[in-house]
Amino acid sequence: MGRKFEVRKVSMAKTAGAKTKVYSKYGKEIYVVAKNGGPDPQANLSLRRLIEKAKKDQVPSHVIDKAIDKAAGGAGEDFTPARYEGFGPGGCMVIVDCLTDNNNRTITDVRNCFTKTGSKIGVTGTVGHMFDHQAVFSFPGDDEDAVLEVLMEADVDVTDVECEDGMITVFAPHTEYYKTRTALTEKNPDQEFEVEEITFVPQTESIVSGDDVATFDKFIDMLEDCDDVQDVYHNAVVERGEEE
Repeated sequence: MGRKFEVRKVSMAKTAGAKTKVYSKYGKEIYVVAKNGGPDPQANLSLRRLIEKAKKDQVPSHVIDKAIDKAAGGAGEDFTPARYEGFGPGGCMVIVDCLTDNNNRTITDVRNCFTKTGSKIGVTGTVGHMFDHQAVFSFPGDDEDAVLEVLMEADVDVTDVECEDGMITVFAPHTEYYKTRTALTEKNPDQEFEVEEITFVPQTESIVSGDDVATFDKFIDMLEDCDDVQDVYHNAVVERGEEE
């Protein structure tokens, strides 16, 4: 299939100063997942995956424990997921995932990010069909055929396996996350992943260059500053000049 993989997902921890916001976002998501699926990570696979991801992003244990305890206690806010789609600077496609306890506030905040950067927010489904909701794993290796064989033997509904620059990347439907991870780690218990997440993988790329680069950066920064925004996905390939 020959699709070079790059996780086009906004990092919420670019600087040390952003870590408090990152912890807050993880705390909110852990609370929601624990409240909806139960506070036991062994029984709630979504919670277990989220805790593993949080620890990998160096979220302190007390932040994780506090969110789970809050969910177990049955008190707290009632957050609901909200997804917004549209076209960002340079015509790139964007998906914004939020958790909110006030939909009017959230849509206003997100819409402002679009309108103030000359972007266009759309209705549900505007660009979502141009992304694949995938489980993605990347790790060092050079034999994609051997990896594919392991996954097929485990009856994993794998989408693609690629090898580039000494890295193997496995794509599978998001529902196959744990089945894929289990197959890979059972074959190699010491397997360490550079990427292990559920994400939206764009089917096409959109070049963002020239004056659109600064506007794109502003757009992403504004979204990061929105308290209700959890994740931002896009298909932009940003071409920056040497001075940048």
